[in-house]
Amino acid sequence: MLPVVADVTRDVAAGPPAEFVASAQPLRDPFARSINYLRVSVTDRCNFACTYCVPDDGVNHKTRADLCTFEELERIVGVFAALGVRRLRLTGGEPTVRAGFVDLVARLRRVPGIDELVMTTNGHRLAELAGPLVAAGLAGANVSLDTLDATRFAELTSGGDLVRVIAGIDAARAAGIEVKLNAVALAGINDGEIAALCAFAWQRGLVMRFIEHMPLSSGALYAPARELAAATIRAAVVDAFGALEPSAAERGIAGPARYWRLAAQPAHELGIISAMTEHFCAACNRVRITADGQLHACLGHDDAVNLRDVVRRGGSDDDLRRAIAWSVEGKREGHEFQRTGGGAPTKHMIAMGG
Repeated sequence: MLPVVADVTRDVAAGPPAEFVASAQPLRDPFARSINYLRVSVTDRCNFACTYCVPDDGVNHKTRADLCTFEELERIVGVFAALGVRRLRLTGGEPTVRAGFVDLVARLRRVPGIDELVMTTNGHRLAELAGPLVAAGLAGANVSLDTLDATRFAELTSGGDLVRVIAGIDAARAAGIEVKLNAVALAGINDGEIAALCAFAWQRGLVMRFIEHMPLSSGALYAPARELAAATIRAAVVDAFGALEPSAAERGIAGPARYWRLAAQPAHELGIISAMTEHFCAACNRVRITADGQLHACLGHDDAVNLRDVVRRGGSDDDLRRAIAWSVEGKREGHEFQRTGGGAPTKHMIAMGG
């Protein structure tokens, strides 16, 4: 077990001091949370530009040389697996726009200790990639679907094709991928579609998940008037379909969503990721790596350790382990998101992959 430290707000980015010794035991942060779930962004580019994700003035994309190579990612994931990480999620940007993505899935699925490899995607390329991704070892995909209105979908995504995305969802299901649907819940935009989105998912035997909008990008994309709270989402579902009850369904290594099901139809489930109104930080088991190798212990803070640089300067696996442990030891008790939009980190959602 890593030692519990009194000050977890020290300069994590500076890296571990020479005297810091990393435990070989599974990762555990200062608040006794076990870290067994790693999210890896493979690119900060996307073929959509969702209005709640990409700032109006855009982002400064990393160059190809900045990105972790497949070999670097494989090595880094291997060290995490040796430290107890069992679930790996690949994200972007949009991960499928990274050249050779299917090959990367196959490489990472073979890493000893990784029990489950899943991805988050906008679904644009799923129809063509579903079969190859299953063959490579992909188990699941969370697909973004914020609206069932084609015009609104194109507006939200800056040109996305709803028909193509739905075809991708159906192709993924047919190929054997466990699909969940994600909608960022926005008052005044898609709040009138809560029931319709649930019905769409349930007709296909899928779980619909709603995500409260969070203030990243220094709060530039966040508007308090757009808040659609978890309680409001549940009320809309109850109004349309009847009573809800907590779902006890096991979904592998737990993520941030809390799941509910219809009392009268238990097979119909929904999840809510309620970072703003019903915090889940106490159960956090995740860390994130950006496409250029920055390890973030929390989505809500900007402190990071660059694992790519450890690799490129010739560091050993022990050096990687020390850097990872140092970052996890600095993991905060929770984020500082405020419902006014304050407390936002400077980093962009498109670079973190949700």
